[in-house]
Amino acid sequence: MRWFWVDKFVEFESGKAAKSVKLVSLAEEHLHDHFVGIPMMPHSLVIEGIAQTGGLLVAEHYDFRERVVLAKVSKAIFHFVPVPGDQLTYSVQAHDIREDGAYVSATSHCGDRLHGEVELFFAHLDEQDTDRQLFDTVDFLQLLRMLKIFEVGKKSDGTPIEPPQYMLEVEAAQLSQK
Repeated sequence: MRWFWVDKFVEFESGKAAKSVKLVSLAEEHLHDHFVGIPMMPHSLVIEGIAQTGGLLVAEHYDFRERVVLAKVSKAIFHFVPVPGDQLTYSVQAHDIREDGAYVSATSHCGDRLHGEVELFFAHLDEQDTDRQLFDTVDFLQLLRMLKIFEVGKKSDGTPIEPPQYMLEVEAAQLSQK
């Protein structure tokens, strides 16, 4: 993810639900370019933040081995525009996760106010297209750590989510080469 529309995860239950937060900051360039003189967070970027939250929830279900991409926005209703200083909380519920994709619903809140209601479909990229790697494994592992998924994440039995072994092995091999 070159652009991050999530600052951190605050809840993560494997295969079921995730909650993340995004602080809308005046330092973000897109706020000044969308409507000159009226800094605001475009709803399309809110959808992307929700998609990043839901996409990681779906990807974790398969140990981050599947390449998950947003396939369809089937519903997006927004009640107001977020502005600098607002903290958005994205709450995503997974309804159906399958080998070929997933369906999630989500809400976005600013404090106690309902900001948005979104439904998304995700697809998995073709397994035979192995030439295209979306992310470097070690960089992706560092991103997951930075977003605090392993700090707050729980499996359905309540045990903590751990970094996948294959990621740790790639990281260890890379560190041993330095």
